[in-house]
Amino acid sequence: MLVGMTEVLDHERCYRAVAGRDARFDGWFYTGVHTTGIYCRPSCPARTPKPANVSFFSTAAGAQAAGFRACRRCRPDAVPGSPAWDVRADVVARAMRLIADGEVDRSGVPGVARRLGYSERQLHRLLVGELGVGVLAVARAQRAQTARLLVETTDLPMADVAFAAGFASVRQFNDTIREVFATTPTDLRRAPGRATGATPGELTVRLAARAPYSAAEVLLFLGAHAVPGLEEWDGTTFSRVLDLPHGPGIVSLSPAADGDAAVTAHLRLSRLGDLGAAVSRCRRLLDLDADPVAVDTVLGADPALAALVAGAPGRRVPGSPDKPELAVRAVLGQQVSVARARTITGQLVRAAGTPLDSPVGTLTHAFPRPEALAAADLTSVGLTGARRATVHALAAALAAGDLVLDPGTDREEAERALLAVRGIGPWTAALVALRGLSDPDVWLPGDLALRRSLQSIGSDDVDAATRWRPWRSYAVMHLWALAAPGLFTRPPAPTSSPSTARTERSA
Repeated sequence: MLVGMTEVLDHERCYRAVAGRDARFDGWFYTGVHTTGIYCRPSCPARTPKPANVSFFSTAAGAQAAGFRACRRCRPDAVPGSPAWDVRADVVARAMRLIADGEVDRSGVPGVARRLGYSERQLHRLLVGELGVGVLAVARAQRAQTARLLVETTDLPMADVAFAAGFASVRQFNDTIREVFATTPTDLRRAPGRATGATPGELTVRLAARAPYSAAEVLLFLGAHAVPGLEEWDGTTFSRVLDLPHGPGIVSLSPAADGDAAVTAHLRLSRLGDLGAAVSRCRRLLDLDADPVAVDTVLGADPALAALVAGAPGRRVPGSPDKPELAVRAVLGQQVSVARARTITGQLVRAAGTPLDSPVGTLTHAFPRPEALAAADLTSVGLTGARRATVHALAAALAAGDLVLDPGTDREEAERALLAVRGIGPWTAALVALRGLSDPDVWLPGDLALRRSLQSIGSDDVDAATRWRPWRSYAVMHLWALAAPGLFTRPPAPTSSPSTARTERSA
């Protein structure tokens, strides 16, 4: 259940979760065991320690800073992230989203602070006050996880792993691995089941989710909206081009082979230093860090939605790995069908997108960045003059920094800036918030499909404004599924697929 960070760290409540090995709280908090010096996820199968022998931390970074090392049995660094960072809109949550996207490695702590409009000292004080650690400690924990993935899934020399994971030196990398995992990088690489001989720049990771989670449904939704040249859907695997800091990457996503609440991601990266950002963006795309129990508890208690929730427990809100891209696609999708929006967006990608060095299947281009789109000739794209002007105005606002859409975005400021662009109304701004900014409490004003569904269940907008908070985005998905079941219907479970046959690692 979703609760505030202060409440979730109540010792008695946390201990009950640990005693019951409750996997719902994995990622919400971490358990430091004083007698062993390790920290675990709540569902760790090891013997439950006595209440007096444990401390609880809201982040892995906090546990590491207190001197605990990661449990090698339950792998606490491989759990879904805390849902709080997507639900909350305060500065700490925005900072955590930026750190997860790799902003510290790209621009340092000063860059993160500037992006949030705070001084470094103010930002440090805010994070330490709530989490017990600052920006650098959180980023260090993330680098350790990235390093583990690279050590276990590639044959890269350790020096290359160190710099790809964001460490400043090999010595810093070695010290961190020993402190966090109580082993050496060489011993991590000797772990059984490690994949070898992979193509340079390619690796397969397992993206964990909180159950219940229907990977097939989420991927089907994304596949139904797949843009030619940018995205590809074969009925089981959804692939797309990612615009990453060091160059384009390709990700192929498919349901985990073991049927668990997880997704297998096969990544092809220009530089392995983009692994952390790629994993973070895939998790947002698939809404893997949501708390389905909290959502279903609220929505399922409403008689109007109870049957829909019971029929699709844990339904997610598919997002986007690129927020400016989603904003442009929202404009292109105004008042047209899904099929028409795919066609128009494909034309725009071919006209202004960045071609890949060589096609990968049907994938040929990265989505155009705002700077390129603002200057692009879009007369060959099937847009009206007014819609073309809106796309150019939106791209210009993004390129100039008048509108900022990234993991650290203030959602209210983003809405105001979007509505200031001529041709963007409340529906478009709301769609950007729902699928681009991962806001869990968005309602789409004037959406015809929602109105039809509301009428069919005997409900109205008043319910969305009151009883369905703070999970209106998830109510939208249930009502869309009622209006357009073809975008959500689960296909038969596949028996095998090329991407699920590879060795999987948790990320």
